[in-house]
Amino acid sequence: MSSQLRQYLIVTGNYWGFTLTDGALRMLVVLHFHTLGYSALEIAFLFLFYEFFGIVTNLVGGWLGARIGLNRTMNLGLGLQILALAALLVPNHMLSVAWVMAAQALSGIAKDLNKMSAKSAIKALVPTNQSSRLYRWVAMLTGSKNALKGVGFFVGGFMLSLFGFRTAILCMVLFLSLIWVFSLVTLRAPFQRAEHKPKFTEMWSKSRAINLLSAARLFLFGARDVWFVVALPVFFSSVLGWEHTSVGTFFAAWVIGYGIVQASAPIITGRNPGIKATTAWCVVLTVVMGLITAISWTQGPGATTLVVGLLVFGAVFAINSALHSFNIVHLASDQRVSMDVGFYYMSNAAGRLLVTVASGLLYIQFGLLACLLTSTLFLLISSIIVSRVPAR
Repeated sequence: MSSQLRQYLIVTGNYWGFTLTDGALRMLVVLHFHTLGYSALEIAFLFLFYEFFGIVTNLVGGWLGARIGLNRTMNLGLGLQILALAALLVPNHMLSVAWVMAAQALSGIAKDLNKMSAKSAIKALVPTNQSSRLYRWVAMLTGSKNALKGVGFFVGGFMLSLFGFRTAILCMVLFLSLIWVFSLVTLRAPFQRAEHKPKFTEMWSKSRAINLLSAARLFLFGARDVWFVVALPVFFSSVLGWEHTSVGTFFAAWVIGYGIVQASAPIITGRNPGIKATTAWCVVLTVVMGLITAISWTQGPGATTLVVGLLVFGAVFAINSALHSFNIVHLASDQRVSMDVGFYYMSNAAGRLLVTVASGLLYIQFGLLACLLTSTLFLLISSIIVSRVPAR
């Protein structure tokens, strides 16, 4: 086994362990605090800082990775996640909204430090002239992460019913501590630590390609979250009458399938796709979303249309996500890869936060059709923007 492959497997295993606990933690928090009598709005506020600090962390974390090395920022993310989990081990009477929001903020910082480090480290492990290998490794890392996030939803619910909240959290602390120690011992290379220490003011990208791709990413993921995160689960539950268990199981299975397709993207798109292929797949996704919107508009948003549409949308969206993830790593400068990747995922986090809030407002004021129409518009904008990214 080559040293590059060995380090890639360590980075991937590190990311897997973190993602599994992150997905399980989200499910644990939602279900446990619902049983404690928290309202849906209060539970939503528990994750507000989690999303907000993702914006800050991706930007600052890229600069920090360039200064101290991506292996250290990855291990720092693991350590912070352990602290965030440990903060939830206090007695129930201490689990106020403010306390849990602070713990979730720490978890959000940890998540984006870990993600930025893992994605950027691959650039350092793959030789410059082997873009097809870079695509395969990025797709496998990203796709497996999303599949494991769905598994984490199942694990969180299972552990809560089997052990209870505190014991489940303690199990995750011990599990992640073992991964952290292993990572500290084995992940030694200071990936992409810059010889020139960048100034804090250099965090912002000056590359037209990176800026355009970041803007396209914002609208791409906004198009997903504007109907997927809030509107669709509420619609399934309140209008179609699905049980909460059925809704959770369906969305967890969707995330797992999404990750599998994403990991398989190089087989579908070819080994070295460029910006033209990325644009073409975004146009296909726009057409798919447009059909879902048109059918829902003329016949009403029924269960068959939404379920089948979401499955097709998820498969095509997974390919788009894999292409974007590959292009940002490939287009990132060798000298500032962590900063470029961090800037890119900052725009992703900003779009996710803003659109999640907008999704709730649109659904309350105008219904699900408004969310579907907004999603189609966002995808059209994303297609136009990505088509203007300079070719590699």
